[in-house]
Amino acid sequence: MEKLPCETIVWDSLPAIRAAIAGEMVRCGLSQKMVATILHMAPSAVSPSLSGKRGYRIVFSEDVPEAIAELAGDMVSATISDHHDR
Repeated sequence: MEKLPCETIVWDSLPAIRAAIAGEMVRCGLSQKMVATILHMAPSAVSPSLSGKRGYRIVFSEDVPEAIAELAGDMVSATISDHHDR
C-alpha cells in the first residue's frame, strides 16, 4: 500500500530534516544535550539522528543542505547570544 503524502512527511521528511539540523548544530559546537533541548527532542533521540539510524530515508537535492546549514548556524548563533545575555 502506498503511503499518503502526510505519512511520507511525518515518517521520512521531517526526521531527515531534523537529523540534518542536529548534525549541523553539533558541528557548530553545541552538545547533543543542548541540541535536544533546542529542537525539543529527547536527548536519546539525537545520537541516532547523528549516526544515520534516524532520518536516513531522504536524499536532499543540492541546495537543501546549504539551507539547513544556514538555518542551523542561525539557531546556534541565537542560542549563544541568548546565553550571553543572561
